[in-house]
This record gives sequence, structure tokens and C-alpha cells, in this order.
Amino acid sequence: MPSVAINLIVIRSADIDRSADLYSLLGLEFTKHSHGSGPQHYAAEMGSLVFEIYPVQKESETSTGARIGFRVEDVDAAALRLQESGARLVSSPKDSPWGRRAVLADLDGHKIEITGQPV
Repeated sequence: MPSVAINLIVIRSADIDRSADLYSLLGLEFTKHSHGSGPQHYAAEMGSLVFEIYPVQKESETSTGARIGFRVEDVDAAALRLQESGARLVSSPKDSPWGRRAVLADLDGHKIEITGQPV
């Protein structure tokens, strides 16, 4: 079987600046781009993966059904920073078989799962 790796994740946001600010709290570093006649958007490179935030341009464009997972050093601190910036807590930080884990919803409703080492 061929080797496969995810190299791009794109979400849609009603306010790309606010979303980039929120995800920056996890340590992502964004740059603003526009390709040809396409819309301005944000991109953060994480090794071989690019995480992009594009504006919602039509009511039918939505990516809020996606759950996005990030590994962080301190789940409790990251969850608190996200909440203080407007994210909604879905599942409080707790230990799990995959390490310490919490789930939040970003400003558009995307579920953000953050995991770290067990406490």
C-alpha cells in the first residue's frame, strides 16, 4: 500500500482575522495570502502540513462539520486561552487513553480537539 500523509487542511470562517487570532493561541503562525483572483486567506505551515483559513463566500460553503485535532504542551492552559478568546468549551480537560484531552468549538463552530500528555 502506498504511503499517505495529510498535507492540507482548509476551514471556512465568517471572520478569518478573528479565527487566525484564535488558532494562533495554539502556537500556529499565520501569513496572509491571496492566489491570483482568489480571496485573501491565512496559512500556517506545520512541518509538511498547511492549515488554511478561507472566508465563507456562500451560505452553502461550510466546514463546521470537521473536527480538527492539535497536540499541545498544556491542555488545561490552551483550553483556558481559547475560552478567554471566545471559544466554547464542549468537553472539559480530562485524562483519556490518548493523553489529556479537551474539545472546544471555535468562533464558527468547528470542533477543536486538543490533546497532550496525561497529567
